[in-house]
This record gives sequence, structure tokens and C-alpha cells, in this order.
Amino acid sequence: MLFLVVATYVFGQDKNVYSTTIIEFPFTWSNASDDGENLGGPVRFAPFFNFQNNLNIDFSEKAGFFAGLGMHNVGFIYDVDENTRKKVRSYNLGIPVGFKIGNMDKTYIYGGYELEIPFAYKEKTIVNEEKTKYSKWFSDQTGLQQSVLVGVQIADGANLKFKYYFTNFYKENYTESDGDGGTVKPYENFNANIFWISLNIVMFHNAEFSY
Repeated sequence: MLFLVVATYVFGQDKNVYSTTIIEFPFTWSNASDDGENLGGPVRFAPFFNFQNNLNIDFSEKAGFFAGLGMHNVGFIYDVDENTRKKVRSYNLGIPVGFKIGNMDKTYIYGGYELEIPFAYKEKTIVNEEKTKYSKWFSDQTGLQQSVLVGVQIADGANLKFKYYFTNFYKENYTESDGDGGTVKPYENFNANIFWISLNIVMFHNAEFSY
């Protein structure tokens, strides 16, 4: 965020260069499978601690570029069996880049790419209504996440965004103890690509409250 503030200051009062601060309200789900078996689960709503700060450069009234920094609550829910459900998530530091096409002052579409670095993993296991929790900072279970994104900006500072994470949520080569002195790879045959749809609100335009 400091980089974006400094960059906006360096570019001066040019109205075509500005920062935006955005909060997100995402719904996420996954196509999770283990050894080819589909692991269905409900959609997950994660409204807390999702925000992004973008540096915007509008080349004209019809086209622009953005790059930013953000924090995202990324996860999904899946059923191990009829009695066991898991809810997993990681907080990620995101670095998005993309282009905008349309009316830069009102309605436009945008698309791009985002690299995300997980830093806080949490897992909740529910067995016959009994819950256990596990969490770890900078866990080896998850690696760099990459996604493509598309969205539409509508008037009054609100937009809808869709992201698809084309990297697996878990590291397939992650190893842990099997309890008998050996190791296992619990995610060797586990695949999970996350889908994300969010309502986003532009709260600040430069340092001014905008919504």
C-alpha cells in the first residue's frame, strides 16, 4: 500500500493516475477431488479481511491499466465422507495486474492475472458435529496461488469480479508423519481449483472517501 501511495504522489495531480481502495465480499467453491473421487461441498461466504489497493493509470477515457496489493481470504468446503466435513482457507497476499476497457468514469470491464502468496493457513474438521481446528503461519501445505480474473465496474463504485485459480490449492509433494516413523503425502492425488465470485466496493479514491 505504501508503494501505491508513493507512486500516486510521484505522478502528481494527473487525474489519469490515481489509487483506489477496495473491499471485497466473496463467495468461493472448488472442484475438489481425491484420487479421482469428487468431494462435493457448499459454497463458502468469506466477507472478512478481503481488501485491495490499486494504482490505476488511464491511458484515455476508454482504456486503462491497474496493478495493486491486496489480502484475500481464500478457501473452500468439502466432504471427506458422509460424516466428515472440512473447511479450509488461507490468507493470501495478492499482486494483481490487468487492463480496463470502457468508460473509465462509469462502466467498464476489466481482466488480468493475480499472483498470491499464502501466509496463514487454517483447517476445521467436523466429524458428527464435533469440531477440531488446526492453523499454521506460512504452512508448507499450500504454495503460490495463481489466478485469472475478469470483472465489470458499474456506476457508484461497485463491481463484480470472477476469479479462477488454475493452480492447485495444496502442494501435491507436501509430506507429513504417518505416526509410525514414516511419511505420507496426503495431497498427492488431491486436486482443488478454487472459483471466486465477489461483490466489490470502492471505498477510497486516492485519499478521499468515495462510496
